[in-house]
Amino acid sequence: MKVLVVGGGAREHALAGKLARSPRVTEVLVAPGNAGTAEVATNLPIAAGDLDALVRAAREHAVGLVVVGPEAPLVAGLVDALEAAGVPTFGPSASAARLEGSKGFAKDFMARHGIPTAAYRVFDDAAQAAAWVRELDRPMVVKADGLAAGKGVVVAATVDETLAALDSILLAREHGDAGARVVVEERLEGPEISFHVVCDGVRTVPLAAAQDHKRLRDGDRGPNTGGMGAYSPPPMVDAALERAILERVVEPTLRGMAAEGAPFRGVLFVGLMLVGGEPRVLEYNVRFGDPETSVLMARLDGDILPLLLGAARGDLGGVEVRWGAPAALSVVVASEGYPGACPEGRAIEGLARAAALDGVTVYHAGTRREGERVIASGGRVLCVTARGESVPDAAARAYAAVDAITLEGAQHRRDIGWQAR
Repeated sequence: MKVLVVGGGAREHALAGKLARSPRVTEVLVAPGNAGTAEVATNLPIAAGDLDALVRAAREHAVGLVVVGPEAPLVAGLVDALEAAGVPTFGPSASAARLEGSKGFAKDFMARHGIPTAAYRVFDDAAQAAAWVRELDRPMVVKADGLAAGKGVVVAATVDETLAALDSILLAREHGDAGARVVVEERLEGPEISFHVVCDGVRTVPLAAAQDHKRLRDGDRGPNTGGMGAYSPPPMVDAALERAILERVVEPTLRGMAAEGAPFRGVLFVGLMLVGGEPRVLEYNVRFGDPETSVLMARLDGDILPLLLGAARGDLGGVEVRWGAPAALSVVVASEGYPGACPEGRAIEGLARAAALDGVTVYHAGTRREGERVIASGGRVLCVTARGESVPDAAARAYAAVDAITLEGAQHRRDIGWQAR
């Protein structure tokens, strides 16, 4: 079977690499891919947002499964278009993808179905939103309603910061049309975790929990980013908590989506905060997390194809996952200036040295090849990942690999996995 992976980041490199090792996969295609995916698959020069071209490519290459990585084409209806063309596809329909495509829809959905989350209100008028914040007189979280590449969230420390966030999102339109509405919600306190569940519309296969690090700098300081690193497993997640997440969050979400005429197939990625040890939903994502996918694929043992294909076909009956490495940790190497404007064209050195270290895989995010050189072409450039017997062991291996890589102006955190080290 040929498999087409849509996207061009570290998530897609990790998925393509895992699929390339499946005994049932004859060829992996990636659109558009990057310098790293070109080493494990065939890149196609098709943008992830070019739905018509992706459908044509899937049919022309006789693809047996398409795996959609990023959220934007899911929200735009890529799965609907591919399935209408008779191509099995891993990912939710556009209707189901509203769980990520609109934070307001997601919050209202959670309220309708009794799913634990923070108290909130949705606004499209900056004056009304500001009046509510002033009335409450406490700092809040402000989220752009639409897709903002993981950057449309401000966790304010003061009332003035909350008001400034409303101005930048609703009035200045810092995130474009994604900020036409905002969700303003109470600040929750506690550790955050990422929980992925593969779904076929009815059945679920839970994956290992992970923990992302959104802030740019050590100590969880600096601006929010798309993610500066992740590790698995987080020590605060035990079997009892996993059951609670499934029973209080995942199962009512699947029942609710089915009842509302949008059964969910694909991977449901729930961002959670543990408040007094109890799970509260921060957000839904309707695709694999990035950088979480890197650590999940590093730990996953065996063939991933039955899992993805079973979800796409609506039949996960009998599909199980096995975990090999006890732990994995990823460190994102980002360009100078990230999460703002970044220079492009700087050469990356030391990739082979890093990849040769025991237990290490270097996943590419924003890279391209120019002749013999691999150069940076985006904000998050690499996701340096290591397996280990424990989180501290994986961290030591990952940071040894990071230190072997040279990129002018690069930035990365040194404390990924600090809650487990």
